Amino acid sequence: MTPLALPLRTAPRLGRSVTAIGWGAFKIGRNQGAKYPTSYDLPTEADSVALVRSVIALGINAIDTAPAYGLSEHRIGIALEGIDPATRANVFLSTKAGEQFEVGVSRYDFSRAAIDASVHESLARLRSTCVDLVWIHSDGSDLAILRDGGAIAALEALKSAGKIGAIGFSPKSVDGANAALRDQRVDALMVEFHPSATEMEPALRAGHSAGKAIFVKKPLASGTLDPAVALPWILKHHAVTCVVVGGLSLARLRTNAMLGV
Repeated sequence: MTPLALPLRTAPRLGRSVTAIGWGAFKIGRNQGAKYPTSYDLPTEADSVALVRSVIALGINAIDTAPAYGLSEHRIGIALEGIDPATRANVFLSTKAGEQFEVGVSRYDFSRAAIDASVHESLARLRSTCVDLVWIHSDGSDLAILRDGGAIAALEALKSAGKIGAIGFSPKSVDGANAALRDQRVDALMVEFHPSATEMEPALRAGHSAGKAIFVKKPLASGTLDPAVALPWILKHHAVTCVVVGGLSLARLRTNAMLGV
C-alpha cells in the first residue's frame, strides 16, 4: 500500500509530530452503547489486526483507543507487536483512563489508585512499555476531577516514570476546558469541535497559545456530518493538532484522510 503524504502537526507540549488526521479505534472493540446512527457488527480479531496495520500503512500515525472501547486495546496490542520496530516507533498511541465499560454500563473512577491501575492495565493490553499520551476521560464532572487532582497526579507520576509521554484531559464543558488550560500539568486537550459545535473555539486558540496540543473528537458528530464539509472546516483552524476519525472501512478512511492533505 502506498502511504498518503499526510501533513504533520505538533505542539510544544506534545513533543512529537502527529498526522493531522488520526484514527479512533472504538469500532474494532465495542458495538454496545455506541452513539452512531446505525448499528454495526464487531469485526473479528484477525480483521481488526489487519485493519490496524492497514491504517498505519496508509500513513496515519496517530491511533486513539481506551479501556472503555472493549477489545480495542487488546487488538491494537497484537497488531503493534507484529510490525517492525521502525514502523512501531513512528506510531503515536493514545489511550484514556477514568472510564471502564462493563456489562453494558460505563463506570467512572478518577481516584489516583484507579488511574494508576488503569494505565498499567492498558500498557499490558497494548503490549507496550510506554504510551505517548493518556487522556483523563471525563464523565462531565470536569471541575471536580481537576480540583481533586488525584487523576492528574497519577498521570504526573507515570510521566516521571517514563510510562506515558504526555498528560491529556478530555472535558465535556467549556469551563472544564478552560480549567484544564490553566492546569500547568496538562499537555493536551481533546474536545468536540465541528461546524455544529463551535463553543470550544476560544479554548482551542488559548490552548494553542499556551503550547498545548488540541485533539478533536467526534469531528463528524458521530457520523451525522458530511466529512467533505466538516474535516476541511476543522483543519483550517491552525490550533488543531489532530482530528481523530473513526470507522471500520479503510477505503472511507483513505477518502477522509485525503481531505487533510
